[in-house]
Amino acid sequence: MSDATSTASPDRARSTELGPMAAFLKATELDTRMLGMIGALLVIWLGFHIFSDGLFLTPRNLWNLSVQSSSVAVMATGMVLVIVTRNIDLSVGSVLGFVGMIIGVTQAEILPRYLDFGHPAIWVIALLVGLLVGILIGAAQGYVIAFLGVPAFIVTLGGLLVWRGAAWWVTSGRTVAPMDETFRLMGGGPAGSIGATASWIVGLIACAAVVFMLFNGRSQRKRFRFPLRPVWAEFFLGGVACAAILGAVWIANSYPWPIGIVRNYARDNNITLPEGGLFIAHGIAIPVLIAIGVGVVMSFVSTRTRFGRYVFAIGGNPEAAELAGINTRWVTMKIFMVMGALAAIGAAISTARLNAATNAQGTLDELLVIAAAVIGGTSLAGGAGTVAGAMIGAVLMQSLSTGMILLGVDTPLQNIVVGLVLVVAVWLDTMYRKRMQ
Repeated sequence: MSDATSTASPDRARSTELGPMAAFLKATELDTRMLGMIGALLVIWLGFHIFSDGLFLTPRNLWNLSVQSSSVAVMATGMVLVIVTRNIDLSVGSVLGFVGMIIGVTQAEILPRYLDFGHPAIWVIALLVGLLVGILIGAAQGYVIAFLGVPAFIVTLGGLLVWRGAAWWVTSGRTVAPMDETFRLMGGGPAGSIGATASWIVGLIACAAVVFMLFNGRSQRKRFRFPLRPVWAEFFLGGVACAAILGAVWIANSYPWPIGIVRNYARDNNITLPEGGLFIAHGIAIPVLIAIGVGVVMSFVSTRTRFGRYVFAIGGNPEAAELAGINTRWVTMKIFMVMGALAAIGAAISTARLNAATNAQGTLDELLVIAAAVIGGTSLAGGAGTVAGAMIGAVLMQSLSTGMILLGVDTPLQNIVVGLVLVVAVWLDTMYRKRMQ
């Protein structure tokens, strides 16, 4: 306690010289860029809610928004690593479409020749095949970039055309459907959600994880004699995080199954419908859980592993990183392999949600993924970026799209808005970096 007190006293003395807001941000160590992005997201939500006559901030729309953001959010976590190293990947949308077609053909046309359609192994094999194809594509592009010295812009621009054409070539333009019943759970829907009880359990586990992380972080700071946050700041951060988690669970549990599906469920299970109807909550959608799981893993990889430290070292100064003994070529290749695997996961979510593999899958997703990463604080100059910011950026981009659809905005105008938002985000990043110099 004496160490904590002696450390905190100078901090309190210095904080009195700051304004109330600056002192609060210093005590809580909140990222101002992240706060600004969350504030912008809330403003967008409130604006769309007002102009859509109260249709935006409803459990149904927010639940659908979370599902629709999942595949882009998954890929945005990998795009952070790509952009941090001063590269770019313009091919992720086409890779998603190609891998989605491979997954669809594998489970709908190839495996049923050897296994009965609906066999429990079909969707597992198809998913593994998709992951393998995605990793191989990433490895091929990463090798050309890292070892042959071709700029990432050119390689992935070529990949955008190659894999989009390859997706058409696999089936000569046919749409492949339907998908395996179990596989479809990855796309959400009433069956692809975990229900109210399981959602509350997941929420409570997440809150416990937040408390543990704060406690463990404080213990590590004491151990290495780093400055400590005030106790009130720890409680504040834990309380806000848990309130946000439980609030999200409450919203997910407030969205009921459609009445037609409820009637079928009641009939199949010999349940008598009460006079006021039967309320069955969706709960958290499985694709959302997948996206959150990927986000947690990628955050750990980028901040707690040697590979992650190498990535940011390369982005900060490639020449210095190489002189320090980092195998920059191999690290770059691995980054694109990770990006390929994440595109395959995004393809699985997208294909499961559509219950079909189509040639239009992933069209322009590369722009949404890049925009999500940049809006989320990833600097195009390299060396800076967060996975959490990219995922929030994905939600922001999908919010713009969903809100404009509710307002009846034409598709061309939607593209104009997305383009302007991307340009403004890059401009703000440039201004922020100049201010920090």
